[in-house]
Amino acid sequence: MDEKLQKVLARAGFGSRRTMESWISAGRVKVNGIIASLGDRVSASDKILVDGKKLAANTAVEVPQRVLLYNKPLGEICTRNDPEGRKTVFDNLPELHHARWVAVGRLDINTSGLLLFTTDGELANALMHPSAQIEREYAVRVLGEVTPEMIETMHAGVQLEDGMASFTDIQYFAGEGSNHWYHVVIMEGRNREVRRLWESQGVKVSRLKRVRFGNIFIPSQITVGRFCELGGKEIKDLYRTAGLNYRGTKGPLLRRAVAGKKSTLTSGRKKPGARPGRK
Repeated sequence: MDEKLQKVLARAGFGSRRTMESWISAGRVKVNGIIASLGDRVSASDKILVDGKKLAANTAVEVPQRVLLYNKPLGEICTRNDPEGRKTVFDNLPELHHARWVAVGRLDINTSGLLLFTTDGELANALMHPSAQIEREYAVRVLGEVTPEMIETMHAGVQLEDGMASFTDIQYFAGEGSNHWYHVVIMEGRNREVRRLWESQGVKVSRLKRVRFGNIFIPSQITVGRFCELGGKEIKDLYRTAGLNYRGTKGPLLRRAVAGKKSTLTSGRKKPGARPGRK
C-alpha cells in the first residue's frame, strides 16, 4: 500500500499536510536519496529523510499512532523552545525517535489541566479545527458576584474583539465568600476565551483548569505534572470525533511517568473505576 508523501509526513507529527507540501516544494524531503516532489507516493519500504533525518521505515504507515494525556501544571508554556528559558510542556514528555509530539491546542501559562499530545499531526490538526466542534470543559474559580443575568448573557453570546463567543453550559459547583467555582463548556479553543468571557461581565478568573476534552477526562491517578498514554478505545473515539480513519493499536495500555523522568515509562493494564467526576 502506498500513500501521498505529505500525508505520511503529517501523520508522523511534522505538521499539517499543507505545511508538508511547502517543505516538499522547498526540497527539505528526500525519498530513497532523491529530492521529493509534490505528488510523490511512498510505501513502507521507502527511505524518507526530512532535513537529513531519517523517518524510520515509513513509521507513519506501519506503526500505530500514540496519544498522551498530560496534566499540565501552572507556569509551563505550550511551546517547544522559550527564549526566556521558561519550562515548557514538552520538557517531561517521553522521548521519541523519528517522530515528535504534537500538542492538540494550547493552554496559557496560568491555566492548568488536560492537554493532549499525539504523534499524528493530521489527527492534531483535525481535532483543533473549528469545524470539529469538540467540547472543552473547564473548572473556573471566579472572584466577584455572579448574577443570573450574567450567566444568561454568557449563554446567549458576548461580542469579543475576535468575534462572538459563548458557553454552551455553565454549572455552579461550589464556593464561599467572594470565590465561587463553576464548570463551563466551550466548543472552540480561541486564545484566553474562557477568561475573556467572564471578564466581559466584570468579574475576574482567579483559577482555571481544563478537566475535559471531548470524551477524555483526566484520570484521578494522573496528578499535576504527570501523563498517561491513552489506550485503544480512547484513541479510536478521538479519530472518530476528528472524522479520520483509525488504524488500531496493540492493546489498551496505560503508561505513567513522574515529571522529569523521561526514560522510565512503565506499562500496565488500566484499572477499572468510575469516570472522574467534576472536582
